[in-house]
Amino acid sequence: MGGELDILQILLQSGVVVKIVLLLLVACSVVSWAIIFEKKKKINKVLDENLSFINFFNQTTNLGEINEQAEYFKASSVGVMFRCGNEELNKIKEKLSDAGKEKDLKQYINYHGMEALERSLKKGAGYAHDELQNRLSTLASIGSISPFIGLFGTVWGIIDSFAGLAKGGGSIEAVAPGIAEALVATAVGLAAAIPAVWAYNYFNNRLEKLHTQMEAFGQDFLNLVQRTILI
Repeated sequence: MGGELDILQILLQSGVVVKIVLLLLVACSVVSWAIIFEKKKKINKVLDENLSFINFFNQTTNLGEINEQAEYFKASSVGVMFRCGNEELNKIKEKLSDAGKEKDLKQYINYHGMEALERSLKKGAGYAHDELQNRLSTLASIGSISPFIGLFGTVWGIIDSFAGLAKGGGSIEAVAPGIAEALVATAVGLAAAIPAVWAYNYFNNRLEKLHTQMEAFGQDFLNLVQRTILI
């Protein structure tokens, strides 16, 4: 029908400001989807490697063999925790060996407690958590600012439309293209924001589950040390 609006044609004829707004929103959307695919792949890999590493961990008490698996499963967050905890345990052993007290490890831990190992596990969990959280803040920012960028384009387009109306273009046909152009900016802003907000909440939920898994592994590691050294 002759009265229908050609949205593509309207956008091509839009003002410079609206075009810049739309380009920014398209860029935000591209970045958002790139992060979504990258984080999904990474978190799935961490979960898979965690499962494999924990299965091996539960089948042996040999810290050396477990450490080899931790080195193999580089992406595993619990593997990072194990390496940090095992490294601290080895440092304690080296310190005792240098003092000629390599047989006093049980007495040392009984006297000083497991706090050093707990701190090392927390450090490893912090490293893994920071890596998993990387770029999620960008998703949150895109989800927050995209609607406002789109709204700015909308307001600017409406201002242009009414400016044209003030110059004598009094028919609805004169202002309709400008209003349509303005509303498209809002629609594109929402299209960029909605997937980013959904993905941010989805990934945070999965990271909470990973955090619980890491806390449980930390306790399992301390239990293993207690079984193999203190008993």
